[in-house]
Amino acid sequence: MNVSKASWLRSYYELCKPRVVVLIVFTALVGLLLADPDWQRWPMLLAAMLGITLAASSGAALNHLLDHRIDSQMQRTKHRPLPQGQTSWRRVLVFAISLGGLSMLILSLWVNPLTAILSFFSLIGYGIIYTLFLKWATPQNIVIGGLAGAAPPLLGWSAVTGSIDPHALLLVLIIFVWTPPHFWALAIYRRDDYAKAAVPMLPVTHGLRFTRWQILFYTILLFVATIMPWLTHMSGLFYLGGALVLNIAFMRYAIQLLNTENELVAMRVFNYSIFYLMALFAFLLFDHYLLV
Repeated sequence: MNVSKASWLRSYYELCKPRVVVLIVFTALVGLLLADPDWQRWPMLLAAMLGITLAASSGAALNHLLDHRIDSQMQRTKHRPLPQGQTSWRRVLVFAISLGGLSMLILSLWVNPLTAILSFFSLIGYGIIYTLFLKWATPQNIVIGGLAGAAPPLLGWSAVTGSIDPHALLLVLIIFVWTPPHFWALAIYRRDDYAKAAVPMLPVTHGLRFTRWQILFYTILLFVATIMPWLTHMSGLFYLGGALVLNIAFMRYAIQLLNTENELVAMRVFNYSIFYLMALFAFLLFDHYLLV
């Protein structure tokens, strides 16, 4: 493989935001597995995960496309493919539409129409509505736009059942409440970038102290939300124990962030929040399958 071809492939790989997509796909997979799939229908299950992965990748590519102007101004994102001139906006547009179209085709033909519709609205919600409008309209952008990013467990669940289940909505609620402390911690650390690009993120518009209090407030809400699977008999004591340990650690991080001026703590909160969500959903899965 020559250097130019390797560079081209790497650019399109980066457009898919693989680390973000892995988190999305994992939570969708947990939703699918918690819905008690019929393993004799494994081709449909594989099609569901492929379709959801393609939809998430399409939304990520749209985000790159619509954010390319501010990406070039921000230290965190200036090395992305479009700001670096590694590809053109036309190619990214074609790439995003192709992935999205293929995703809708797979989900419609081999899964079910509901999952295709929900995936479409999730893709549009994140890739266009949040990126193009909400990000610029309000400091609460990540709270409102977080609903689209919280949809993956519902997509996995609906792929199996063809319906919207209250337990699936509970998983959506957990990710929805998790999103603000996760993203605002990063925004604290990168607030100069957002200020330079004139993006009204909460630390820019309301200051660091207010944002730290909001992170603590949402962490408390998250603590409550993550106990609900046990309260509703969706999960058992194994999950409850894991959730309590994870939440106590998250609370400690949030309190530490509130009481320090060290901005590196914000990145510790951000990094822990990723581990937290993966571990929490893993506990749900282990509780469901290993302790029945």
